[in-house]
Amino acid sequence: MNKSIALFERAQRTIPGGVNSPVRAFKSVGGTPIFMQKAKGAYLYDADGKRYIDYICSWGPMILGHAYEPVIEAIREKVADSTSFGAPTELEIEMAELIVSMVPNVDLIRMVSSGTEACMSAIRLARGYTGRNKIIKFEGCYHGHADSFLVKAGSGVATFNIQAVPGVTGGVANDTLTAAYNDLSAVEKLVSEHKGEIAALIIEPVAGNMGCILPEPGFLQGLREICTREGIVYIFDEVMTGFRLAPGGAQEKLHIDADLVTYGKVIGAGMPVGAFGGKKAIMQQIAPLGSVYQAGTLSGNPVAMIAGYTLLKELKQNPSIYRELEEKTAYLETGLRNVLDENGVSYKINRLGSMISLHFSNHAITDFKSASEADIPKFNQYFHHMLAHGIYLPPSAYESWFLSNALSYADLDETIRATADFVRNH
Repeated sequence: MNKSIALFERAQRTIPGGVNSPVRAFKSVGGTPIFMQKAKGAYLYDADGKRYIDYICSWGPMILGHAYEPVIEAIREKVADSTSFGAPTELEIEMAELIVSMVPNVDLIRMVSSGTEACMSAIRLARGYTGRNKIIKFEGCYHGHADSFLVKAGSGVATFNIQAVPGVTGGVANDTLTAAYNDLSAVEKLVSEHKGEIAALIIEPVAGNMGCILPEPGFLQGLREICTREGIVYIFDEVMTGFRLAPGGAQEKLHIDADLVTYGKVIGAGMPVGAFGGKKAIMQQIAPLGSVYQAGTLSGNPVAMIAGYTLLKELKQNPSIYRELEEKTAYLETGLRNVLDENGVSYKINRLGSMISLHFSNHAITDFKSASEADIPKFNQYFHHMLAHGIYLPPSAYESWFLSNALSYADLDETIRATADFVRNH
């Protein structure tokens, strides 16, 4: 018995389902989850010491690879001062100043402890600012596990096909309006039916929780125009795209200004942290300036702040990193396309920057419906084939892959060869 099997059996005795986040349980793809022991650069190492090429990057933030030495060294120095103060530090100011200097359209920013908390707080702020209750979200987009976001959500909710979540009250569900991603007319219809009632519209500008789904031309701009016209707060959930697609995230990459933007683990270089920020007129409604309450003992935690500050400063000072990441991801895409085309496989690849996903499908993947109609069993076979070949993909067809700049072209070639082996034998 390998150690992961033994650890999973042990974990199930004290942890619900044996995991602390549902998608880790391998329920979608089948089999036993792999328990990791360490990581360095582009590689993960499991409890048995087996090496895997990593295409999860801790779900996005490891842009420069695992255990990036400047980040590790900064943590070592900072942690000696204490792991938490529960009081302000100068480092929090420096972090806020760095983010504001990198991201367009962010005047003020508040640190929190997770992406879920950031999105939850942004929605509360939008409601307080507008005096309205309803929000619009998109089917298949995942904004964390706060009650408002679990209506027709992506990520693990999609993986487990849970569309009505016990514990979410009818009142909360009624205040969450949903539309298909890339369907502007559906949003116009919702706005017309709920005139003057909608506080916010929240969206992943590039969806990463139903695979990588790109916004169609004009879609995000159309949403911007609707929100401006109707006085709706336009929220970009950049937990995945922030600082990954560009130094200024999706706002910079796609040339769209949001009213509020949310971040997660990327601003902690993978540590548990988040933030929400945006226009001064909205952000100054947050306590202690305003009456919309939000608080957290660990907000601005010094260890998370120094880790994130070190990573983001490197990204700001070396923007060529984004070109290198783009080139590597394009190389992977081309290689995958070549082997899939040569073997007559029905597939679609979606990519923007260093986010990419492969769907076994003969139709375009533009929203949750089209993603769910792809050949999921074939993806599951592909996942296990790649895992056996030392390549760690997201354990669900409903997740984007993420590349780090630590990946070598030899790693990419190994991934392409393993894919070729799969399609020749399946």
